[in-house]
This record gives sequence, structure tokens and C-alpha cells, in this order.
Amino acid sequence: MSNVATRLFRIRGGVHPNENKQATAGSCIVDMPLPELLYIPLQQHIGAPAEPVVQRGMKVLKGQLLANSQGVISAPVHAPTSGIIRSIGKYPAPHPSGLPVLTVTLQADGEDRWIDLPAEQTSALNLDPEDIASRVAAAGIVGMGGATFPSAVKLNLRNRYKLHTLVINAAECEPYLTCDDQLMREQPEDIIEGVRLMMHAMQVSQAIIAIEANKPEALTVMRQAAQQFDSISVVTVPVRYPMGSEKHLVQTLTGKETPARALTADIGIVVHNVATANAVYQAIRHGKPLISRIVTISGGAIGKPANVRTLIGTPIARLIEFCGGFTGDPAFIIGGGPMMGQPLPQTGVPIVKGSSGILALTEAELARKTTMPCIRCGSCVKVCPCGLLPLEMASRARAGDLDGAVDFGLMDCIACGSCAYVCPSHIPLIQYFSYAKGALTEKQRMTHKQEEIRRLAEARKQRMDQLAREKRAALAKRKADMAAAKARENNADAAKQSRAGA
Repeated sequence: MSNVATRLFRIRGGVHPNENKQATAGSCIVDMPLPELLYIPLQQHIGAPAEPVVQRGMKVLKGQLLANSQGVISAPVHAPTSGIIRSIGKYPAPHPSGLPVLTVTLQADGEDRWIDLPAEQTSALNLDPEDIASRVAAAGIVGMGGATFPSAVKLNLRNRYKLHTLVINAAECEPYLTCDDQLMREQPEDIIEGVRLMMHAMQVSQAIIAIEANKPEALTVMRQAAQQFDSISVVTVPVRYPMGSEKHLVQTLTGKETPARALTADIGIVVHNVATANAVYQAIRHGKPLISRIVTISGGAIGKPANVRTLIGTPIARLIEFCGGFTGDPAFIIGGGPMMGQPLPQTGVPIVKGSSGILALTEAELARKTTMPCIRCGSCVKVCPCGLLPLEMASRARAGDLDGAVDFGLMDCIACGSCAYVCPSHIPLIQYFSYAKGALTEKQRMTHKQEEIRRLAEARKQRMDQLAREKRAALAKRKADMAAAKARENNADAAKQSRAGA
């Protein structure tokens, strides 16, 4: 058994929404058939979009690089299957705005032929930590819990922080979602091997795998897979939303609170999602880039809910069709979970690396109610896991007082939705916070733009002043040269007249 300390600490707030996981919990992962067309966005991660290295009409193999990372905070994108590049252009993204992003459209040839993969690494733990991180970066692995932060960057935090613990987030606290649960049930050994590789890359002494108590089967198999490694502990955490928030998960496990605007690395801990650990195993042991993931397809409007392993770039409509289609008109289609997920603009958008679920919810599941005035009951304050005052933030956001909202902790809000869930007046608090954050970002962008315009204007003025000085200097020099030439000419005439008089 592990010797890692497993005492749990109580955290503030949180809620217990209806889990609604029964539709897909325990059902084996099924493989999505190869679609004819894949739409692979080049922005599937936090940071700069990848830069395409292929052209229209090129033939590519499965796993071949399509676009390279740009800078440290970026991630490359690979071909999910073999085929022909049909276009590189704008295509709607799986985001509420539906705005198009640069996307590679790949027509599958049906052969699903891999590139030449490197030899299997049977002794991967002998690799240098830097080598592991660089291979993870080259494989395009990002946080698969939804944050999509490039994983190699977090593996390299050992160079800046004194790290001692890796936490694997397997809480999966969002209702409906069971993709991580089923992954743990079916591939526990691969996950543990991925955890060991990540520990080695970060040079930490222990790892804690945190799983909510409502996943007993996953807890059992993960403990069996980890039992031979004293440095790895599998811990049962309470069923409470948002237990999957990394800072609150760390606090539950260690009792340490991450300072506002700081990283968990500041207290020596790094958090990775359990599916990310599996992707790291696939990349290091087998040399496979991140080109597929498991997605929960569920909700009352789905014919046959399931956990589906699908290629990145698969249109959501194809997945819904594969899962029996709609049983009726859905009231809402969400990417992710119902608490923090985002409404999708259409079903033609593709699955991306951060897609954990697709939910088609009915009106009965949404239970929409009329918004009423705030009665200042304080329910939102009690459940806020960050200890904020949602009612005050919303009041200031509604009045356009962005600075006031920031003073009450707007930038520390994790948008978990707990406050809106318990609000008896059904106030859309999260929408107010999202609006305020967006408006604040736009304000900062405009301020930055104005500062840049001012800087450019000042630089132009300095250039123009310099040019004016140079022109005046050149004019003065020409006048001086002309005067000197005139003087020489006069002196020459005077000398000539003097010689003639002599």
C-alpha cells in the first residue's frame, strides 16, 4: 500500500447537483467509426494557435504533423487519420460565439495508415525529465479536463518551482460526465504508468490520484494498479461540486490554500487530469500524438447515451447520429458539463482536445424558471467555494461598475456556477460575471490599444523631430558650404586681381 498521507481537509462552499451519470456509467467505451471529413482547428489550447505546415491537396498519414506550436504556450496539431488536405481556412469553432477559427479540413482515405512510429519505449523512466517534457510537447498534449493548458509547460515547472507532489484530478464532479470514470475502469495500468512518467518528468516524490466517492469501481481498479508503488496514493474525496477545481482539490488533499492569482506550483503542487496522464503514457511509451479522446454523449434528448472514443475533428453531429440521434428537439446542446460547459452554436462544430462531453438536454432537465429580484438571502455567499460575494459582484456588473466587481473578487471567480444553482431568485449570476470579465478584457484591450497608439504617435513625433533637425542641419551645412565656396571664389578673384595689378 502507498505511504502517501491521505488525510482530507474540509473546504468551504460547494453544492450537490443531481449527478445524472447513470445513463453512461459502467458502459464500455465504444469506438466511433471513421468519419469522411474531419475539421481540425489549429486553436485547441490556451496560447498561440498552431502554424500550419501542410498545404491544400497534400496527402498525410495518421499522426503526421499538421501545424506546429508557436512559442512556449502553444501546442502542435496532428492528423487524426490518413487522407488528403481539402482546405485550410476558417470554420466554426465549438464555442458559444460560433466564430470561425483557422481549421484544417481532412478527407479520410479510409486506410487509417499511421506514420512510422518510434520503437516502443519499454524503459521510458530512464529518459531525462527534459526529454519526457519535450516528447509530450511534440505530441500536442494539453490538459484534457477542459482547461487545455499545454501539458509540457506544467511538466517543466520543476525549473521554476520547488515541486514535491503531483495531483491527478480524477474527481469528474460535473453531472452527466463519466468519460474519466470509464477510462479508469478500462485502462488503470496505462494511467498509473503515465502518472509515473509525469512524476519523473517533474522530479516529485509523490502522487495523489483523487477520485470522488461515487466511482467505487474506478477506485477499486486504480488502487489495485497503484498498490505496488509506495509513492502513489489513490484517495477517495467527497462528492461535492466543484471538487474538480484544482485549487480546491489541492486544499482538500493537503489543507494548503493557493494564494489568489497564484499557481498551485507556488505551494509545490502540480495538478493534471487523469486523461492527460493516459495521453502522456501513449505518447512516451508508444510515440502516439494526441489525436483522439473519450467523450460522454448524454442528456435526455440523446437516443443511446455512451462514452465514445472519437478522433479529434469529428463533427458533433456524427457523434450524435452514432448515439442514436435525438429523441426529440433538444432545448440546449452543451459542450462539457451542465455546470461549467458552454452552449454550442451548432452540431457541425468538431470535437477538440478539451471536449469532455456533449449534452443534449430537454426542457424538463433544464427546468428554466423566471428570474426575480435578489432577496439578499446570502445563499450564493454560503456556497461560493472561493469565499466571494456573488450578489455584490453581480450588482456591480449589472450597473457597469467593472472596477467595483473586481474589488469584490471578480477575477478570483472560477465560474463554477454554484451560486446560480442555489439562487432562489434564479438570477443568471454566471452570465453577469462572464459579461463583466468580457467587458473588462475589452476595456483592457482598448486601454492597451490607446497606449499603443500613444506610443506610436510619440515615436512618430520623435522621428519627425529628428528628421526636422537633420533637415535643418543639412540646410545649415549646405549654407555653410556655399558660403565657404563663395569665400574661396572671392579669395581667388582677389588673388587674381592682385597678380594682374602687380
